Amino acid sequence: MARLHGLSEGGVVYAQQNPAVIDQGVFHNDVISVGNGEVLFYHEDAFLETDAVLGQLRAKLASKGGNFQAICVPRAAVAVEDAVRSYLFNSQLLSRDDGSMLLVVPEECRNNERVWAYLGQLTSQGGPVKEVKVFDLKQSMQNGGGPACLRLRVALKESELAAVNQGVIMTAPLYDTLVQWVDKHYRDRLGEADLADPQLLMECRTALDELTQILKLGSVYPFQRQP
Repeated sequence: MARLHGLSEGGVVYAQQNPAVIDQGVFHNDVISVGNGEVLFYHEDAFLETDAVLGQLRAKLASKGGNFQAICVPRAAVAVEDAVRSYLFNSQLLSRDDGSMLLVVPEECRNNERVWAYLGQLTSQGGPVKEVKVFDLKQSMQNGGGPACLRLRVALKESELAAVNQGVIMTAPLYDTLVQWVDKHYRDRLGEADLADPQLLMECRTALDELTQILKLGSVYPFQRQP
């Protein structure tokens, strides 16, 4: 990854996830830690050789003028099982205009007594995280996705945002249109025989053609450019 993206060694830390937590359901690192800016919010059991990992992060960020801040969630406060079940670390850690941070968590965090008690302590202990916002994401959670899985966060200047195709920026009207698109085109069941039915291909192409028009993407698929 570092080689393909042309990253310098001065800006890369190779941290190994703790195999013990993988066996407990931590299939991605974003289920046991989350970072934003100079802050790393992580579980005590997230990494192997944690002190060494944090030391490298602190040193490499300092070499670039940064001030690394680590927020460790003790296993005594939140067990790995609770972290996985609530998706505490699949949250979104967001910067606010005043320099503090906001943690966006799923409803499952509030429903877990130990996790919710910890979050109450987190926002009152004087660290960078000053507020927690809770959202009901049951449908996404049932498919394995918490707040961090639900959107692509790209920090843009006003001029950069203005250059983005406005058709892909979520708005209330666009949301309603997309819901109608899903209701119109998504099958409620798919059988083995359907996969060999040319009608399925035609339905998919019709749906994609309509979607690219909704999002103002132009003809991005090869079938749309065929005579």
